[in-house]
Amino acid sequence: MATPKTTPNKVKVTDFLATLDPDRRKDCKALAKIMRTATGSNAKMWGVAIVGFGNYHYKYASGRAGEFFLAGFSPRKQNLTVYVMDGFDSYGPLMKKLGPHKTGKSCLYLKRLSDVDLATLETLINRSVVAMRKRHP
Repeated sequence: MATPKTTPNKVKVTDFLATLDPDRRKDCKALAKIMRTATGSNAKMWGVAIVGFGNYHYKYASGRAGEFFLAGFSPRKQNLTVYVMDGFDSYGPLMKKLGPHKTGKSCLYLKRLSDVDLATLETLINRSVVAMRKRHP
């Protein structure tokens, strides 16, 4: 079985955020506050460029198992990627209120936080964390 690339490490989140341009750093600090509140956990670096909060244990039918974060973000070059681990299928009304964005399976791509409704984003993250904790107690 392959070893996961995205695992927690000892890199300090503050050191990572210090490498970002000031506007991106400001967005990341705002996201960190929302995610810390939603999960009740401090930030950890996962892999080289993902800031994750909390964790859950998963196990697939194949027997593959592991740990992953409950909520996280990565300040990519093109977008600020927000990881909403519950996905987006049950959040249609929230997604319509959010503002300009794109999604992947569990990835929410934003240009900048000022483009979206922060209260809606916070609700989305909170609900996802609650759903993940129910699904993976």
